[in-house]
Amino acid sequence: MEEEALPFPDSPSEKRSRAGSLESSDDGDAEGLLTCEDLELNPFDGLPYSSRYYKLLKEREALPVWTEKYSFMEHLLQSQVVIVAGGARCGKSSQVPQWCAEYCLSAHYQHGGVVCTQVHQQAAVQLALRVADEMDVNIGHEVGYVIPFENCCASETILRYCTDDMLQREMMSNPFLSSYGVVVLDDVHERSIATDVLLGLLKDVLLARPELKLVINASPLLIGGLSSYYGGVPVVEVASGHPVEVVYLGGAQREALESVLRLIFDIHRSDEKGDIAVFLACEQDIEKAYEIVCQEGSNLNPDLGELVVVPLYPKEKCAMLRPHDDTETRGQARPRRAVLTASPAESLICGSAVRFVIDVGLESRTVYNPRIRASSRVTQPISQSQAEVRKQILSTSPSGKLFRLYSEEFASKDMQPLKPAEMQEANLTSMVLFLKRIDIAGLGHCDLMSRPAPESLMQALEDLDYLAALDNDGNLSEFGIIMSEFPLDPQLSKSLLASCEFDCVDEMLTIAAMVTAPSCFLHLPRGAEEAALTCWKTFLHPEGDHFTLINIYKAYQDTALNSTSERCVEKWCQDRFLSCAALRTADAIRAELLEIIRRIELPYADPAFGSRENTLNLKKALLSGYFMQIARDVDGAGNYLMLTHRHVAQLHPLSGYSVSRRLPEWVLFHQFSVSENNYIRIASETSPELFMQLAPQYYFSNLPPSESKDILQQVTGHPPSPVSTTTQEQHTCEKSPETPEQRCAVQ
Repeated sequence: MEEEALPFPDSPSEKRSRAGSLESSDDGDAEGLLTCEDLELNPFDGLPYSSRYYKLLKEREALPVWTEKYSFMEHLLQSQVVIVAGGARCGKSSQVPQWCAEYCLSAHYQHGGVVCTQVHQQAAVQLALRVADEMDVNIGHEVGYVIPFENCCASETILRYCTDDMLQREMMSNPFLSSYGVVVLDDVHERSIATDVLLGLLKDVLLARPELKLVINASPLLIGGLSSYYGGVPVVEVASGHPVEVVYLGGAQREALESVLRLIFDIHRSDEKGDIAVFLACEQDIEKAYEIVCQEGSNLNPDLGELVVVPLYPKEKCAMLRPHDDTETRGQARPRRAVLTASPAESLICGSAVRFVIDVGLESRTVYNPRIRASSRVTQPISQSQAEVRKQILSTSPSGKLFRLYSEEFASKDMQPLKPAEMQEANLTSMVLFLKRIDIAGLGHCDLMSRPAPESLMQALEDLDYLAALDNDGNLSEFGIIMSEFPLDPQLSKSLLASCEFDCVDEMLTIAAMVTAPSCFLHLPRGAEEAALTCWKTFLHPEGDHFTLINIYKAYQDTALNSTSERCVEKWCQDRFLSCAALRTADAIRAELLEIIRRIELPYADPAFGSRENTLNLKKALLSGYFMQIARDVDGAGNYLMLTHRHVAQLHPLSGYSVSRRLPEWVLFHQFSVSENNYIRIASETSPELFMQLAPQYYFSNLPPSESKDILQQVTGHPPSPVSTTTQEQHTCEKSPETPEQRCAVQ
């Protein structure tokens, strides 16, 4: 997805109520095919075009992609698949779907409308808003968007933007996408799991529906592979924009953070205007840089103008970096923004105000290891295609400057040409569950561009078998079909279904929503930790972090019900160092999950949070899905050894157990990643008795020998294995975990 420097309407829903001037467009050439711009009435809603439409039309015509409109429409008429190759600022994400809407209009929508996928939720929303403005229609009517847990579309929507995973989920109920005449896959070079799966499934859909058109937007570096993958389809190549000055700083990568800070202040002290976009390696670097720039920026000469630091966390549902609002800065100096972000936020930065990009050339990636069922954080060079996308951010600026904190030799030798496909590095359990569900609709064969590792597929099938999602023939069981209805991780879906049996659905819905939404705890500036912990302590629940999340949600809900305005709710969250946006998202997720439960008529018990029986039932429901994520404190000092592998972890410092300094022997946890700290996140106490009661027997049989397994064996009344592992486990950890050298190492 790419962004152009277009102003955003203050209220798209009000725009069409004002009749604008009807002056004709300056575009005098009749492009012949399907062109709607010269009409006095808008063919999409029948109302006269507003003056704003003609203003935006001139800006659209200046985009690099506009010169390829005639060529694109010719190929769309004659071919079933068309590939558009263009840079990150050429305009393909906003213009190509509109041209496809014109194509569907010319066919009187007899084959359906247009859907355009995006990898990022923020991009789908902002593109829909801007395209509705450009088409002179109302958002939520002729143009809309669908993202997880939010649907802004109507029956008359002819162009909808959605995340790739939402279109994938739609195929469960509409496998041949019969409501669409054109499917546009955008951001294909991001290589997300959902986009790769859609690329494979659409091959079969195109054979079954010859009238369906597929348009693929991608960066030029991926075109060769895509063209051969779909069999030599036509490619529309879009010329790049303005040339960009590239400065290589080879020695700066060794101390990247210091070099970044020095560059930011040097640019701000210069006479050159424009915003700065900084691509760091990870979120921790964003936090460090934000703190230092804010602190040092307060000491800068006021005559230089204001320096506004904007942290942009790509994994959170945060707002995109939008263009400056000229109405707010008229008559005063415009502040310079320094945007601190990391991969994959390249598509979240919009507007031509960015004149400088600083690229450290590294990123922190999450790589899943199926052998230990855990992810690792790995810092490695970005790909050459990612480096090119960061360069293209400046292509709309006539005087852009890119600072690369690495050498040309590093770029050619250490960077891979293309970004690795996500399915080669991720947990595939959800993907396999989806493909099993699609198999019911006759689309089980999926020719993937990049084959996942056989070991990852086997682990995913094994996990689904443990969760009772598969029958004896390896097909989806009735239980698995119901699990696939929920837009959740399969383990969480299993826990939610188990809560129907244990009469704790209301509470489990809250837990599912809170762990699916972004973290409700704010990023803390230095010095605010003690105040934040004091606030968070009021929500702690003695039974564990899952129960603490219920307390937080219930307090938020009570505040929202009793407040007179949204501002009061936001202030309540801010005072308690909680993210109001994350809690709103959790509220929306919970509402949709509840709707699914009611639609498939699952039993729903009355809330009983706080009672002893409800607490036990919640633990049973959680354990029904997360029996593969159990750890035991092997030395009483907080060193937790996983049941499934020889990794040791500590509770996260923000865990309620860490705050209260009470360390349970056995915990069920929601997240664990192999990293510098090896933290367990969102943990609640459990017991060997509950584990043996709820974990499948064949899963327990497959556990590796350990003292923990011996203890579990004794619960059943059977003697432990002859070879004792007590001595082995005692030597796994040192007693004192205070320093990195003394802490438990990965075995």
